[in-house]
Amino acid sequence: KGDVRRVELQVEALRVERARADSQHVLAVDSVRTLLAAVQERLAAQQAYLVQLRGDVKTDLLAVQQQLVSVQELTGQSQQRLTELRGRLEEQARQPVPVLDTSRGGAGVPVGPSGNPAGPGPEQMYDLAYQQYRASRYGTARLGFREFLRLFPTNERAPDALYFIGESLAGENADSAAAVYQQVVKTYPTSPRAPAALYKLGFLAEQRGNKAGARTYYARVIADYPRAPEANLARDKLQRLGR
Repeated sequence: KGDVRRVELQVEALRVERARADSQHVLAVDSVRTLLAAVQERLAAQQAYLVQLRGDVKTDLLAVQQQLVSVQELTGQSQQRLTELRGRLEEQARQPVPVLDTSRGGAGVPVGPSGNPAGPGPEQMYDLAYQQYRASRYGTARLGFREFLRLFPTNERAPDALYFIGESLAGENADSAAAVYQQVVKTYPTSPRAPAALYKLGFLAEQRGNKAGARTYYARVIADYPRAPEANLARDKLQRLGR
């Protein structure tokens, strides 16, 4: 009877152990399922993010392509304008050398062999070059202004053309700009551009750290052109630099 009881206890212990093992197995399975669900959810989120990222990248690439197309179009337009201006200047240069028709009082206006104006007039040529200058196409503007000066050296806009050649060089080559400003003062001393050119010479000297040279130019502006607007600017500069 004692043996039977012992067997029963062993069976009961096995049953309890089996139940505990089954319970642990269920818990383990549930944990695995929860973990798998979390992993699947994370994978789904990452997949959705990748899809969105691909869409964003595709959109950005499309925007960049559109911008490149716009830049290419603008570059093409600028190149076309430059080509047109050069063509006009070359066409003008191929025409017969103009002569001054002094009998009509048209100082500086070129005329052809027939007595009619040859090519664009001075105002048209100057305006064309000035438009290029305003658009910051300085190389093209200089071509236009120099051709204008070659054809119309005595025109009233000649000092302006030479001055703007200097202005177009100021940010690229200070030495070349200074040489042009000197030419403005020497060639057109009575023009309103002369005091402006003198003032710019002082400004360039000041930028280089040549205070003595700057003071000299500013003093010349005041002495030679006391009523010019640049004279007041020159006085302010001299006060700051110290006489």
